[in-house]
Amino acid sequence: MEWYKNLLRVMAASPWGAVAALLAGAVWPLAFAPYGYWPVAIVSLLLLFCAWFAVKPWKAFWRGYLFGVGMFGFGVTWVHISIYTFGGVPLPLSIFLTGLFVAFLALFPALTGYVVVRFCAGLSTRSMRWFLVAALPAVWVLGEMLRGWVFSGFPWLNAGYSQTDGPLRGLGPILGVYGLSWAVAFAAGVVAAALGEVQTRVRIRLVATLAGFFLIGFATAFIPWTEKTGAPLKIALVQGNIPQDMKWSPDMRQPTIDLYANLSAQHQDADLIVWPETALPDFYHRQLDVIQALGARGRASNTDFLVGVLYLDRETGRYYNSMVSIGSSEGFYHKRHLVPFTEYLPLKNVFGSIVEFMRVPMSDFTPGDEAQAPLVVAGQPAGISICFEDAFGEEIRKALPESTLLVNVSNDAWFGGSDAPHQHLQMARMRALESGRPLLRGTNTGLTAIADHRGVLVGIAPQFEATVLTGEVQPMAGSTPFILFGNAVVFGGVTLVFIGCAWRARRVRGG
Repeated sequence: MEWYKNLLRVMAASPWGAVAALLAGAVWPLAFAPYGYWPVAIVSLLLLFCAWFAVKPWKAFWRGYLFGVGMFGFGVTWVHISIYTFGGVPLPLSIFLTGLFVAFLALFPALTGYVVVRFCAGLSTRSMRWFLVAALPAVWVLGEMLRGWVFSGFPWLNAGYSQTDGPLRGLGPILGVYGLSWAVAFAAGVVAAALGEVQTRVRIRLVATLAGFFLIGFATAFIPWTEKTGAPLKIALVQGNIPQDMKWSPDMRQPTIDLYANLSAQHQDADLIVWPETALPDFYHRQLDVIQALGARGRASNTDFLVGVLYLDRETGRYYNSMVSIGSSEGFYHKRHLVPFTEYLPLKNVFGSIVEFMRVPMSDFTPGDEAQAPLVVAGQPAGISICFEDAFGEEIRKALPESTLLVNVSNDAWFGGSDAPHQHLQMARMRALESGRPLLRGTNTGLTAIADHRGVLVGIAPQFEATVLTGEVQPMAGSTPFILFGNAVVFGGVTLVFIGCAWRARRVRGG
């Protein structure tokens, strides 16, 4: 189509390409919870890919950076709430720190643009289909993987999460969230290639390929990767709604404990009662009377408790962000993947003064052992994750296939009424979809929820209310392809595609 090629030439040679990249990034968050307009992710990448077409590597870097500024500038503004509202940082410094965070994250799509144009430049002018359908999607996914690893990782707003309720979600148990990201980028590339194809026959093939791709994503959602094991469990998730600015006050400690105990007492018919992250705002050894009372109450009614608490190893002085199971089987899970600057200090000598200035409580945790066994609750092994850990599918996979259900607890009060709790719940649901396991998600202020083994919400509590969400979950056994192979398939696949595109581009440049 001549008009499309003219548009690409204009975007390549004028500032409009940079404007398109910025706007594409700005609308990116609309593809995710709480909005859920999943086609936006495909359209955004379509615009970005067009902005990268037939430009020099450093121009691709700049346009990718603008995309990242829009993407994270609108997508992670909740960081400002954590720093300013609850961190006690003055407004100008909070804005600066949030801007610095966005500026850092924007480097990842910028590097993606530079790499794909630098090594596959010949494809963008002489073999457009290869560039759009193969090279760009592969390098995009590698860029997301890099962002999920550097400095402990920040896989927020990965393209694949847009498909939690989208038509490609059936690929989640097979390829995981990065495989879904590849699928979204591939769809964007196919649309871009079809728009620019002059041969009607080839254009029809591209459209048919895209339709078949979505049909496969839809059909695979009905494959029963896992199977029922044991009887359904009655669940009660207690949401205390303790304000973040009061949570660690010594005067609030006993009222908090009393609130959770009283709310739990109304649901002693449950098989499992879950209290969220640090629901007991104290060290385990200082609340043994509370723990023992819960244990006695649970044994009397055949109810197990899973409670968030701090744990201090009094021999070493190390302390952990933990969950303790109380009742028929007692044990601990210590959080493994800590959040930089709030739970541990990278480059402590450099950044220690920043955290002291922000008055972050309990900000020097020790990570738990990587090889922790699932906790047994209500007779079922459960894969436990605390807060941000649910953003890392490979880490959740360590508890599988032994675990028959997943439990994530969090305190999203740090994010106020922003989009972050909705986006966080969406990531937790993806772990249920990948693993074929039901998910219990207990939070302090919301969003407390129950999802089935397909990641579909079956219950959700109102936000910012002290309440108890009840429901039933069916434990599941077996392995999805993602449980068996993790991200290895996607990483290997996109690497091979990138190598093939780089080789083809070299041949094209060589004549």
